[in-house]
Amino acid sequence: MSPLAAMLIVIATVAAMEGVAWASHKYVMHGFGWGWHRDHHEPHDKLLERNDRFALVGAAMSIAMFALGSPRVAGAAAWAPGTWIGLGILFYGVIYTLIHDGLVHQRYFRWVPRRGYAKRLVQAHKLHHATIGKEGGVSFGFVLARDPAALKRELRAQQEAGIAVVREALAD
Repeated sequence: MSPLAAMLIVIATVAAMEGVAWASHKYVMHGFGWGWHRDHHEPHDKLLERNDRFALVGAAMSIAMFALGSPRVAGAAAWAPGTWIGLGILFYGVIYTLIHDGLVHQRYFRWVPRRGYAKRLVQAHKLHHATIGKEGGVSFGFVLARDPAALKRELRAQQEAGIAVVREALAD
């Protein structure tokens, strides 16, 4: 496989992972996986959350792809793109950890962005956490963030339709 093809597979995988993360967050974490995700939406002072188990799922996906692409593991049946897909999943995991856990939830460092896209990411995710419970909600992605004003309008519409219960701070 050419280095260009490998690089394109990594980049495409990183981009595709935002879609995978969005769908997983909306339909798994806020669906049947709510038992693991719930504590992420509730105040606590613990170092780790049950929600952190989802990072292990992502790591397992990356490791599985590395294994599929490895001649040492899969022998002659190794699928070369698997290695590069595994690397793309790994890179997305690092980006997710830095943006979501680091920037948005301040688990690793303290910096509050005052402008630009970093501020938009933080605002969008704070609006995601504005709902109580798993129903309704906005901004299920982790790296791509829509306009916070549009997200507020969508949350209000969900509240008025009885779909979402919104925390008091946003309800005003």
